[in-house]
Amino acid sequence: MANSKQYQSTSQRGLQILLIEPAADHLRVDARHKVVKRKMLRFSVLSLTTVAALTPERHHITLVDENVEPLDLDLQPDVVGITFMTGLAPRAFELARHFRQQGAVTVAGGFHPTLNPEEVSQHFDVVAAGQAEDTWPHILVDIELQQYRSIYRSDPNLDLEVVPVPRRDLLDSTRRHYITTHAVQTGRGCNHRCKFCSITAFYQHQYHCRPVENVLEELKEIPRHFMFVDDNIIADRDYARQLFEAMRPLKKRWISQCSIELADDPELLQLAYEAGCRGVFIGIESIQDDNLTEMDKTFNESRSYLDKISIIRKQGIGVQAGMIVGLDADDRTVFQRNLSFLQKARIDALQLAILTPQPGTPLHDEFKLAGRITDFNWAHYDYRHTVIEPKQMAAQELQDGADWLYRQFYRLDRILLRALRCGLSVSPLSGVLSLRLGLTYRRSLKLEGRVGRNPARARLFTFKHRFLPQKAGKLQAG
Repeated sequence: MANSKQYQSTSQRGLQILLIEPAADHLRVDARHKVVKRKMLRFSVLSLTTVAALTPERHHITLVDENVEPLDLDLQPDVVGITFMTGLAPRAFELARHFRQQGAVTVAGGFHPTLNPEEVSQHFDVVAAGQAEDTWPHILVDIELQQYRSIYRSDPNLDLEVVPVPRRDLLDSTRRHYITTHAVQTGRGCNHRCKFCSITAFYQHQYHCRPVENVLEELKEIPRHFMFVDDNIIADRDYARQLFEAMRPLKKRWISQCSIELADDPELLQLAYEAGCRGVFIGIESIQDDNLTEMDKTFNESRSYLDKISIIRKQGIGVQAGMIVGLDADDRTVFQRNLSFLQKARIDALQLAILTPQPGTPLHDEFKLAGRITDFNWAHYDYRHTVIEPKQMAAQELQDGADWLYRQFYRLDRILLRALRCGLSVSPLSGVLSLRLGLTYRRSLKLEGRVGRNPARARLFTFKHRFLPQKAGKLQAG
């Protein structure tokens, strides 16, 4: 139950609250390390600025994003709130341990705590499972009364009319390190059931929208360029049409995420462009239908990818693809085949993931039961480490191939060519976004020291070297 720390009466003072966005070791800012130059991959800590907006004014809030500023471990707050995904759980546990020793009440929120509350409650005093709007205010009251519980669960059918405008002012001192601090959300959740996805598990396969008038009021107060952080902004097409039509007079410019189904609705696609959409992130995932079926993502059809991506780009909207390698139908040739597809489809940017069974998803349960998870170090669950036993290649081949594919896609000449092509064939703004994203990903890969190799060519080289007659000095590795 309650921490032994005795709080003064709330009539005399509010709580001192520290909200933390933890960072991975190689990205964390401290006395020795400056901010890593990856501005294009940072956009507003919306979860924490929303929590701050839900906090009564009599409490004092300090917000720290470890990606852009150092955390003062000598602070002595009453309450520490930390939001995190699985890859950052070890750092979150470390911080919770430190501040609990300082006498603070520690509160965990976000994807990993929501999907693994029992585990997280061993490290934190309180777990806020689900959405913060109907848990955080109650948690603060209970902390003041020293009567808090270990786990609070939100209503999955939360009415998003209660979502506040985030406290963006808390990011004023670090604003220069983000591509934008003006992240806006129109809806939450997803009505699909993809096995690998934490989002659909978090929101229990549901999708809810904010009232259009609430979104418009927020949009009127922010700059022209911003980002919608919805996981699928067209999940409710009738809602999306209403929103886009209402946005046209605002003359905004924005990017977001959506399914490739946007190409199936020419009217909606045009409305999105007229409302200011200039780029979308689309979960392509795989170019093999067997993989899509296995992951319960059959609304994607690989045979129609090229046509649909072309339709979206011709409308003047750039496309960043999300792809996964290491799925069960992937063999050693998948890396070269994916690279060829990305070039043929004229994809403007790539976010590549190694298949990672995040705890709390159906995929994790399936892989754990089959004994195919080889690494339970949560720090490696960042989609950049191989933590599974692949079906048709060795684990090291998966790692090497993923690193190779990423480096090949973000080769400097390809970045420049894509940006020029995108600027001429899609829109100048999309071309600029493609260039800046490409250079940022390239720097990040160099920072991580990832090179990799194409395992298919490596195997071919080994076969030739062992079994075929060769002339000295003529054989070269691929």
